[in-house]
Amino acid sequence: MEDSNNINKNNNIKNFLLKTAFDPVLIYTVVIMMSIMYHYRDSLTIVYGIASYIIGWAVFRFFDYMYKHNFIGGVGYVILLIGFMRVTRMCIEKGQESYPLSWGVWFLTPQDAVDYNSWYTLSMFLLFQLFMMTVIYYFNRVRYRIFMNFLIFIIPFAIYGKEYEKMPVRFIILIAVGYIFMMIYFRSLRESENVTVVRKKSTWKSTLVYIALFAVISTVIPKPEIEADRTVLETLISAEQFTDRLVAMLNVFQDSTGGEQFRTQNSNMPIYFAESGQPLRLKTRSFSYYDYETDSWSVSDLDTEILESNVLPLGFTGNGDFYSAVLKAAQLDSDFAEKYGLEEFTGMEFSVPEPKKVNIYTVSQRAEFAPVPQSAVEFLSTSYDGWISMTTSGLARASGEKFSSNERFSFSYYPDGFMYNEKNRAFVDALGKTDYSDLLWDTAYILGKNSNGDDELGKLSEEASFNYIYYDTYRSRLVDYGDNQKIYDLANQITAGLESDFEKAKALEIYFYQNGYKYDLEYQKSEGENVEDFIFESKTGVCYEYATAMTLMARACGIPARYCEGFNMQQRYTGNTYRADYVVTSQDAHGFPELYIKGYGWMSFEPTISDAAQNSQERETTGKLSQAGLFILALLIVVFLGMLFYPEISHRIFVMTSGKKSVEVLTGQAFRRICKIYGIEKFKTSQESEQIVKNTSGADISQIRELFDRVQYGGESLDENCRKIVMESYNSARNSLRETKRQKRKFRHENRRNTEKTA
Repeated sequence: MEDSNNINKNNNIKNFLLKTAFDPVLIYTVVIMMSIMYHYRDSLTIVYGIASYIIGWAVFRFFDYMYKHNFIGGVGYVILLIGFMRVTRMCIEKGQESYPLSWGVWFLTPQDAVDYNSWYTLSMFLLFQLFMMTVIYYFNRVRYRIFMNFLIFIIPFAIYGKEYEKMPVRFIILIAVGYIFMMIYFRSLRESENVTVVRKKSTWKSTLVYIALFAVISTVIPKPEIEADRTVLETLISAEQFTDRLVAMLNVFQDSTGGEQFRTQNSNMPIYFAESGQPLRLKTRSFSYYDYETDSWSVSDLDTEILESNVLPLGFTGNGDFYSAVLKAAQLDSDFAEKYGLEEFTGMEFSVPEPKKVNIYTVSQRAEFAPVPQSAVEFLSTSYDGWISMTTSGLARASGEKFSSNERFSFSYYPDGFMYNEKNRAFVDALGKTDYSDLLWDTAYILGKNSNGDDELGKLSEEASFNYIYYDTYRSRLVDYGDNQKIYDLANQITAGLESDFEKAKALEIYFYQNGYKYDLEYQKSEGENVEDFIFESKTGVCYEYATAMTLMARACGIPARYCEGFNMQQRYTGNTYRADYVVTSQDAHGFPELYIKGYGWMSFEPTISDAAQNSQERETTGKLSQAGLFILALLIVVFLGMLFYPEISHRIFVMTSGKKSVEVLTGQAFRRICKIYGIEKFKTSQESEQIVKNTSGADISQIRELFDRVQYGGESLDENCRKIVMESYNSARNSLRETKRQKRKFRHENRRNTEKTA
């Protein structure tokens, strides 16, 4: 009797654990939480999923108790709420210790605009966990409400949508399937005091087949390629007062950068629209100082120093127009030409394309700096009515208030290609071999002496003077590579035998393409990892790592260089809201190096192997959906085959292990297996089950039924002689059912054949 009670007790515990472990409400909660936490830290999604499961299981048991004890449960929930809030507050306080932003601003700020904060992220997990556990449990188990479940369903999508980020396909499928499953289960399959689902097993099968087909169809069927113009919707809301406050608090990040925004940028929020005949690179910031310990760049006065402020148009200096000044000086002064070996070039004309114009429209963010196109010549006009300042780093800055979120800018620029003309490049290379500082001074002097009110000579003299004034500063301050010997040795090894700065720069640029470097948005750097690790160890990163590496390697070769950030203009605009050729989104954010090429000026380079990888994500979405659908289809085939062969495999395992079980346990398992293969519901009595078996196949299971009743209801112990009776009854019932099914198939086949003959 005692053994029977222990068996029943163990079975009850086992059934309880199985029931609660596979609770669909719990699993749905975990899926929702994993999809949310992926947004905050994708590399820890599994960890947060496990934590959500453990916490959810424990709290759901408490909710079960609350459901039965309203008053005590209500008090307990208040205590639970206070506990969660206290722990959350501790996490927030811990996160604020070495972080410049408050929790509220961090939460409202796009995650790709701020550095990762583990404590703040943990606090978000706790808040969402408590909220999701509460509402999902209540609106399913306590009071099912389909509308509230729909609102819960769209919360993860809203979190991604607010930052124009795309939720991973796997979470979209899991959440959608989970939502449909919950709806079917709690509307149609849940039992209560007043409702009993009679053929629950059959209904479950139909439900699972429907959900599986939904998952496959929604992913395998090709999706139409629709390019909707969402510009009006995306730029409809303007919250400039909050934006000003937010930007002010984010200044600490604007004055330094660690490239985190390039690793986490998955959104597709429009930033600019542009009228341009070709794709361009836009520069919005420059940085001069690199810190190996923090793997970050910081601004210096060279990045922010004001060169001039005036009425537009304003000319850019140092952006590749210096060669014109030198050639003019050589044509005006033969001694100058002879001194620097330029006699052969005095009669040449540069092959320079005519400057082109680009119009850029800001649509979603206020900024201190305008988006300056590469090789900019002049800042022509803007809708901004404040004072414009030009910086020594080639940026256009708003003096006072920032540029608004609906500003227009017009620039002229030189198209690429100057250095790829053989004569042009030969002249620039010749300038690079001179005593460059003296060359700059002499050029400015000769042009200034001969200007006599000539505007063209005056502008060229200003260009030469600017280069002369700042070149020594560049040479002393923008060649700092931290005295890293490994970087120095590698950079000089790559550029060995090359004379001109341009040749060296191109050699450094191409090095990353030829030596196994990998562009990977998902790569998470370990603590303390910096540019040296990227160059020599991991060889994996995003544009930040590539641009940082080339900047420091160029400096190690004696070429002044700075790290810059901005956007790549590369996506064609197909809408009709703006008169534009290109749309620039937050996905197009980019880091790149600028090098000072003697004889030319500042020039940007592209060492990043595949910066377009970010933008390919959107194009791959449909493909990923199809792949996911094929995976689900393959999984269903495996499951189907498993279900097909499971009865035979399970039978063989049962027979093989029957000798190791006690007779009492074997009797219970054998009788239940008979009921299962005959499709007998659990609410049937043993006598009813015996009759169903007899009516179905003619098998007599009275002996095993009697033994089952003696063990189950009488608590008797059985001797070993009963083991043989149990197994014979089990095998007889199983074989009789198989023979009955075979005879039925044979009868249907013969009947169909006779019908065909008659017809």
